[in-house]
Amino acid sequence: MTPDQRLKWFLRVIGVSALLAFAAAIMREKWMIEIAQELGINPFPNSPLTFYLARNLSLLYGFVGALLCILSADLPRYRDLIGWAALGTIAFGLLQLVVDAMSGLPGWWTIGEGGSTLAGGLFLRWLERTARAANPSPSQADSSVTGSDETLR
Repeated sequence: MTPDQRLKWFLRVIGVSALLAFAAAIMREKWMIEIAQELGINPFPNSPLTFYLARNLSLLYGFVGALLCILSADLPRYRDLIGWAALGTIAFGLLQLVVDAMSGLPGWWTIGEGGSTLAGGLFLRWLERTARAANPSPSQADSSVTGSDETLR
């Protein structure tokens, strides 16, 4: 498997997985409460604001999944954006660890959510850098031959 194929595969797996969050955006409130109780998060606040925040976060995750699927469809075109997405995901994972810990969520939730986001961002960054090295853009290939860097001009 080539570095580009690994990057495309990873973006699509994460993207399709995140698309599933759209289902949570329309989930019945009763189910949200029952799932939270099963996970040991009691009590789940039965208020309009709680459901609004849960649904909007699900929508956000779903749209991020759609974006990752779009990025995976044209790696050369979106390579720079994928690099920035990796850095953003790393920052987001670190901030999730802090926010989850501040929120009093169980440790398994904090590590599971923030830790997996951080690990995913680091892995995405590695995949992106590996794919970029295997497929330099024409300007990168020229600069490596001439010893100049077009981005510094």
